[in-house]
Amino acid sequence: MATDELAPAPAAAAAPAAGDESQGFSFSIWPPTQRTRDAVVRRLVDTLTGDTILCKRYGAVPAADAEPAARAIEAEAFDTAAATSGAAAASVEEGIEALQFYSKEVSRRLLDLVKSRSAAAKAEPPSVDAHAAAAGENGEPQPAA
Repeated sequence: MATDELAPAPAAAAAPAAGDESQGFSFSIWPPTQRTRDAVVRRLVDTLTGDTILCKRYGAVPAADAEPAARAIEAEAFDTAAATSGAAAASVEEGIEALQFYSKEVSRRLLDLVKSRSAAAKAEPPSVDAHAAAAGENGEPQPAA
């Protein structure tokens, strides 16, 4: 470790005087950074394609479909949250509320997607091979050829 890393900060970088908060540190929780939004998309892809409870219950999404679906889910949730709370939150509390709304929208849209894919898959007529395999698994006699 270099000794200059332990040196005191210059006066210009010191904390602002009492009552002068305009030069102080501030952060914004809403809107999330692009890095955060990209992390949400990666997590959605992992959830859609991985060994998760959603995949076990509703079926996994093919990897080729997961990324575009995840990007759409995140973008729609972000747009909805931004429209509801505004482009930037005026306070930390408003930012937290916007972030919670965004998170709930992502979750709701994710669940809607997997449920609709599952329902669509169940509505498709089974193929001849799937029907024969199902009949064999159930112990029903298969027709003689």
